[in-house]
Amino acid sequence: MKGLRGERLSAEYQRAVSEIIATKLKDKVGGVTGLVSITKADVSPDLKNAKLYVSVLGKDAAAAKATFAVISEHAGFIRHELAQIMRSRTVPELHFFWDDTMEYGDKIDRLIKQLHEGEEK
Repeated sequence: MKGLRGERLSAEYQRAVSEIIATKLKDKVGGVTGLVSITKADVSPDLKNAKLYVSVLGKDAAAAKATFAVISEHAGFIRHELAQIMRSRTVPELHFFWDDTMEYGDKIDRLIKQLHEGEEK
């Protein structure tokens, strides 16, 4: 969604969904481990769909994927809680996507360090 209103709504959904996952979903369901962050939110122009990009920092990749699966399975619960928080006529259907930009950045950092270590030798 373009425009100031769309950006504002996306930021608000991002903050609210992050808060819901951190507090209510962990209490209700369990299985949400590690550090979960919503890195980006895109709301469609008709306010019916929202794409939320999730990054999970867990102790290993399997635990992170399991946490993402729990979040995706409980999209309806998160949407219901979002409706309680937000003051808008419609609450969009939530679609969660795995965001691996933090992992990619970490990989690039490690490669750069290896290059610098190779140059020093």
